[in-house]
Amino acid sequence: MKKDNVIEFFSRLQAIEPEPKGELNYTNPFTLLVAVVLSAQATDIGVNKATEALFKAADTPEKMVALGEKKIRDYIKTIGLFNAKAKNVYKLSQILIDEHNSVVPQDRDALVMLPGVGRKTANVVLNMAFGQPTIAVDTHLFRVSNRTGLAGGKTVEAVEAKLEKKIPKEFLLHAHHWLILHGRYICKARKPDCPNCPVNDLCRFKSKTL
Repeated sequence: MKKDNVIEFFSRLQAIEPEPKGELNYTNPFTLLVAVVLSAQATDIGVNKATEALFKAADTPEKMVALGEKKIRDYIKTIGLFNAKAKNVYKLSQILIDEHNSVVPQDRDALVMLPGVGRKTANVVLNMAFGQPTIAVDTHLFRVSNRTGLAGGKTVEAVEAKLEKKIPKEFLLHAHHWLILHGRYICKARKPDCPNCPVNDLCRFKSKTL
C-alpha cells in the first residue's frame, strides 16, 4: 500500500475512534500485565469475568504472591490453560518483587524475561500502560495487515517491522488498537464485513464480500 493510502487508511480509522481503548479491564500496569498474560488463547470477555474478582483480591505483586498459586488458579479456572497461567502469574509476581522493586519494567527486554510474557504481551503493556508507540501483532492485526495489503508478511515479526516503518508517527501510538478492533468487528476471519468497511476502497483483498 502506497504512503498516501496508508495515511488515508489510518485517518479514516482515527475519525471513527479518535482514542481507541483495549477491551481488557485493569487498574494499574501490574493488573494490565496479568490480564494480557491471561488473554493468550482466550477472549477478553472471558478474561474480564475472571479478573474482576482476582484483581479485587490482588492488585499488586505482593498480594498476588500472598494468594498463592492454588488460589490464583481457582480465580482463573474458567480461562483456557489456567494451570500454566496461574503458575506464570505467581512466578512473574515474585520476580517483580525480587528483581524490579514490585514495579512493572518499561523495557521490552526485561518484560519478555517474565514467565508467560512474549513480545506481543510486552508490546501491549508498553503501549497501554506507558504510552510507548509499539505494535502488538495478534491474529487480528496479522490478518488485517496481510489481507488489506497494508503490510504483508509471513511472520508476526515481519509484519511488525513493516508496520513500524510504514505507519506515520502521528498514528503509531493507537495503530495497533485501530487494527485489532477493525479485525475483530469488520475485517473478520470467516466473513469480513466489506460493505461496511471504512477502508474498502483502499483494501487489496481479492475476495471481498458483497
